[in-house]
Amino acid sequence: MPESPSATCLFCEISRDSAEASIAASDELTVAFMDAYPVAPGHVLIVPRRHVSSLDDLGPDEGAALWDMTQVMARRVKAKHAPAVNLHLSDGAEAEQDIAHVHMHVVPRHRDDAVAIELPGTRATRDELDRAAASLADD
Repeated sequence: MPESPSATCLFCEISRDSAEASIAASDELTVAFMDAYPVAPGHVLIVPRRHVSSLDDLGPDEGAALWDMTQVMARRVKAKHAPAVNLHLSDGAEAEQDIAHVHMHVVPRHRDDAVAIELPGTRATRDELDRAAASLADD
């Protein structure tokens, strides 16, 4: 069942122009706006207009539109704010998704900035990697 706009979802309110936001771009399916708590100047969030709390519920057209807008915003951030970007999307509370509405972060990056992303993790064995790959293969 498709999710409907949530009266209490900040991102739904922004999508409906019911909440204050600095909109960078929008189209029929997505809205790109500045993160109110930026990691760096130029940090942008891209959300689907429809309330979708998980990637599992994102329709193919919405997913394509989200990615298209992400690419547009990444190009613009790189042209005007930083030489590089990180893209970040958390899906679920356990992944530290702070607002239950799908959203992509475009984070401007500079050499030697203070942004910390803890990658890579611990090196896995080939057997562990093969088992994980097999678990994700088509049924």
